[in-house]
Amino acid sequence: MIGEEAMINYENFLKVGEKAGPKCKQFFAAKVFAKLLHTDSYGRISIMQFFNYVMRKVWLHQTRIGLSLYDVAGQGYLRESDLENYILELIPTLPQLDGLEKSFYSFYVCTAVRKFFFFLDPLRTGKIKIQDILACSFLDDLLELRDEELSKESQETNWFSAPSALRVYGQYLNLDKDHNGMLSKEELSRYGTATMTNVFLDRVFQECLTYDGEMDYKTYLDFVLALENRKEPAALQYIFKLLDIENKGYLNVFSLNYFFRAIQELMKIHGQDPVSFQDVKDEIFDMVKPKDPLKISLQDLINSNQGDTVTTILIDLNGFWTYENREALVANDNENSADLDDT
Repeated sequence: MIGEEAMINYENFLKVGEKAGPKCKQFFAAKVFAKLLHTDSYGRISIMQFFNYVMRKVWLHQTRIGLSLYDVAGQGYLRESDLENYILELIPTLPQLDGLEKSFYSFYVCTAVRKFFFFLDPLRTGKIKIQDILACSFLDDLLELRDEELSKESQETNWFSAPSALRVYGQYLNLDKDHNGMLSKEELSRYGTATMTNVFLDRVFQECLTYDGEMDYKTYLDFVLALENRKEPAALQYIFKLLDIENKGYLNVFSLNYFFRAIQELMKIHGQDPVSFQDVKDEIFDMVKPKDPLKISLQDLINSNQGDTVTTILIDLNGFWTYENREALVANDNENSADLDDT
């Protein structure tokens, strides 16, 4: 034992393998032992870590078989309708979704499937590899809903939980003022803190799939996933396409100015002192450090790890204000925590 953890050496590991029988033989291999061997000076591995490794392997194998049953074409891919069927039939096996009304199932399935396709099908081919589904963490999140004791915090941060799906759908219904099941540009403008610029919203409706100039729930889900995950490459790709007004594959001073002018106008309307574009442009280029000093590519944005900040500055007055006043806000937070300490 090391503290609470039971350990096993290679010799005994092989003995257990023999006793476990032929079905388990593949797990008692030298390469599995080596993979789990870390820094133990006696060359032992943790039994619990080995157990978890086997469980994970078996789970992946079972899930691959489960997903393959829905692969109608037998090509190792799932189309949107295939994944919808998989998730619909999964719902009754997830205790955390017991409370969902049957009438909400179709909206739940749409909400869940959208996350897979938004992140795993960046080229919008309409299908995703089963291998990619298994490799990402989304299935783990989805199957976490088997846990009847899942904490409130875990439910709130899990896109697939009932509270999360109801939150996203509830926001959509609240925005839909004329109750026609679709969102106009004017209705979408009240999203979040209602401080996104008109110029950005125009681009959303130009580039995204709409019906008679209005957005349906599926298109809205892409929009939400992009804005709630701005550090992720797929989300940055979505927003970058909207910012790249000339469709050149990069952002230049013209496109940055085009979007920031709208922020300046909103600042005037709200009685805030306007900020010089020149200063903001320099800050953006300093943050991103693009390969070409005059152009920012999507890859530059992703590599800089500042993509979420840059996009926020250009599309949302509230986001820009928070960025501009970040030092004052940090100081304020520190003061508040100091006050709490005193009390």
